[in-house]
Amino acid sequence: MIKGANVALSSLSEDAGSVVVSLGWCSTSGDGDADVSVLLLDENGKVGGDQDFFFYNHPAAPDGSVQLLGKTPTGDGSEDRISLDLTAVPERVERVVIAASRYEGARFGDLDDLRLTIADRAGEPLLGFSIPDASVESAFLFGELYRRAGEWKFRAIGQGYETGLGGLATDFGIDIDDSPEDDPEEPEQPSDAPVDVTAAQTVTAAAPEADAAPLPAPRTEEPAAPASAPTTTPAALTTPAAKPAVTRRPRTAKRKVTIPETMRKSLAENENWQQSRLFPASSVKSDREREMRATSVLLSVMAQVPEFGRRLTAAFGAPAGRMETFTEVTLPHGETPKRPDGVIRVERAGRIWTALVETKTNGNPLKPEQVQAYADIAARRGYEAVITLSNDVALDGRPVVEVKIDRRRKNKVALWHLSWTEVAHQAQMLIRHEGVVNAAHAWLLQELLHYLRHENSGCHGFQNMGPAWVPVRKGIDDETLVPGDGRAVAVVESWERLIRQICLRLGGELGQKVLPVQRAKRGVDPDSRRAALADDLCAKGRLHAELRIDGTPGVLTVTADLRTAKLRTSMDLPADEQGYPLSRAKRLVKQLAEAPADLHIETLLDGDTPGPRGTLERLRPEPGDLLPGNGARITGFRLSLLKSMGSGRGSAESGFIRSVDEAVDRFHQHVITHLDPCLLYTSRCV
Repeated sequence: MIKGANVALSSLSEDAGSVVVSLGWCSTSGDGDADVSVLLLDENGKVGGDQDFFFYNHPAAPDGSVQLLGKTPTGDGSEDRISLDLTAVPERVERVVIAASRYEGARFGDLDDLRLTIADRAGEPLLGFSIPDASVESAFLFGELYRRAGEWKFRAIGQGYETGLGGLATDFGIDIDDSPEDDPEEPEQPSDAPVDVTAAQTVTAAAPEADAAPLPAPRTEEPAAPASAPTTTPAALTTPAAKPAVTRRPRTAKRKVTIPETMRKSLAENENWQQSRLFPASSVKSDREREMRATSVLLSVMAQVPEFGRRLTAAFGAPAGRMETFTEVTLPHGETPKRPDGVIRVERAGRIWTALVETKTNGNPLKPEQVQAYADIAARRGYEAVITLSNDVALDGRPVVEVKIDRRRKNKVALWHLSWTEVAHQAQMLIRHEGVVNAAHAWLLQELLHYLRHENSGCHGFQNMGPAWVPVRKGIDDETLVPGDGRAVAVVESWERLIRQICLRLGGELGQKVLPVQRAKRGVDPDSRRAALADDLCAKGRLHAELRIDGTPGVLTVTADLRTAKLRTSMDLPADEQGYPLSRAKRLVKQLAEAPADLHIETLLDGDTPGPRGTLERLRPEPGDLLPGNGARITGFRLSLLKSMGSGRGSAESGFIRSVDEAVDRFHQHVITHLDPCLLYTSRCV
C-alpha cells in the first residue's frame, strides 16, 4: 500500500474478524526500540478513558478486542505485534489507531525498513505498508482500522511528530496527567498484601473525520501539552536495588491483583515440611506421564484464567471468547486414530476456533511426522491451528518443525510453536507485574508456575546446546574448525535460542522488556546472517550477544570465549557531557560501592586508543586512576565481569547453559541494579 490509501479487509480475506498487526524495523546500530500504542476512538473522535488507550503497561482489553503481544526478534531486527479481535471491538468504537513512539531523542529516521503488516488468523499476510521517508519523527502514526458501511477498512497513514508522544497527544486531544508530584500517595501495604503495579491518569482524544478527511500534519514545534506528558515510569520495580529509569512513560489506572514478592511467614514447624500443591510434581516419573500431566495442568489453567488463556492464544488467531480445553482426544486418521495431547476450543458469536496441541517435555524433540498428521487432521476437520509446545525456543517466529500445508484447501491450518519458557514468562508477567482480575486466578497461575519450575515437571525450557557443541568446542581448541562447517551454524542457532530464553526469563522477573539486539541491515537473510556468525566463531572462537533491558543505561553484552573458557558480561556507559572528568569517575565509583570487587572498569577514549583500566577494588580509593594521562576526551566507561565457562552442552551445574544464566544474573543483580542514570548523567535528568 501507499501512504493515504485505504482498503476493505473483506476484500483481502473471507475471515478477517481477527487480525494481527505487526510493526517492524531494523537497525545497523542495534538501537531499534520503540513503544507501540493503540487508541480506540468513538464516533466523536474521543478516547472514552484510559481503558481505551493501550501501551506497554496496559497491554490488553478485558474483552479481548486489543492485546499487545510484545516484541519478537526477527531475522533482521524486531517486530512488535498487536492482536485485534475486530468482532469484539465495542460498537461505540469507530477507529483503531496504531502508533509508536521513541524516547531520549531517538528518531524513527534512525531505523531502517520501517513497515506495517496485517495478517489473518492463520498468519497469512493480508497487506503490507512500507515507510521509506521517516526522518526526525519521535512518534509515528502507522495506520488505522475504521468502520465504514458495516465493515472494517484499513488506512495507511505513515506520518509522525518531531515533538514525540506529546505532539501526537496534542493532535488527538489526549490529556496524560502523570506528573510524579501530582500522583496521590498510595497507602503502605503489608508485605503479604497484593501489590498494585498501576497508577492513575486521564485520557481523552479528538479524531479526524471520515474517509476523505485530511491526515494530521506532522508537528515540528512544541505541543501545548506539558513537557512531561510523553513520559512516565513504571509504577513498580521488581528488585529492591532497582533504580528508576531516566525517561517516564504513560501508566494506566487499571487495578488488578498480583502476587507479592515477600510472602507471609509460614506456619510450618520446620523447613522440611512441604507445602501442599494443587499440581504436585514429585511423583512424576516417566516422559509420557510428564507430557500428560503438563498438558492437563496448562490447558486447565488457560480455561480458568481468561487473561492467561487469551495471552497464549491471541497471537495464534484465536478470538476473544469462551474457552474450553480437552486432553487425550481421539480423532480418526485413516486406519489408525490419532490422539493429540490436547485440544483448545474458543467460541464467540456462534463460531468456534479450534487448535490441536502436541506437547513434549524433558527436552524430547517434536516428531515431524506426528505434527504432520495433526495438521492433516485439522485441515480435514476444519480446525484452524496446530500448536506445538516443547522445551525448544523458536527462532524468528518460525515453527520448530516443518510440515506441508495444502494451500489449495479452503480451510487454512496454521502451525505455531510455544516454548515452556514463554508459558512461564506470560504467567509471571501476569501475577507479578500486570495483574489478573481476582486473587483466585493469581493463585492458580502461581501454582502453575511452581509446577513448571519443579525439577520433575520436565518443563524447563531450552537445556541442551545440541550434538554439535562438543565437536565445535574441541575443533576450536585444536584449531581444526574451518569456516563453512555446518556444525558451527548449529551452535550459533543454539546460542540464539539460549539468549532468547534468557531474555524471556529476565523480562518475566523484572517486568521489563528484555530483547536481544540485532545489528542487521535491511533485507539480510537470517540464514546468511547465521552463516556469517558461524564463520566468525570458527575464526575467533567466540560467541557474542547483546541484550537491551528497558530502563537500564546501556546494552548488556555477553561474550563466550571458547578458547579461554571464559564468559564476559559487560556494559558500556556513555560519559556525561557535563562536569569535570574526575567528577564523572567519582560518581561512577561511588555508585558501585556494593558491586563485586573484581568488577573491571575501563575508560573509553576517542578513537581506538586504549584507556586506563583496573578492578573496582583498586579504583575505590583512587577514582582518578580512570583518567587518561594525556588529557584525551573520555567517551564512556566499560564495566565487565569475568566468569569461568561451563563445558558441558546441557544445563547441569557444570554445563555451559547454567554458567551463562549465572553470569547474566550476577551482572544484572550486582552491577546494573546499582546504576542510577540520574546520578550518572545529570544532564539527562533535568
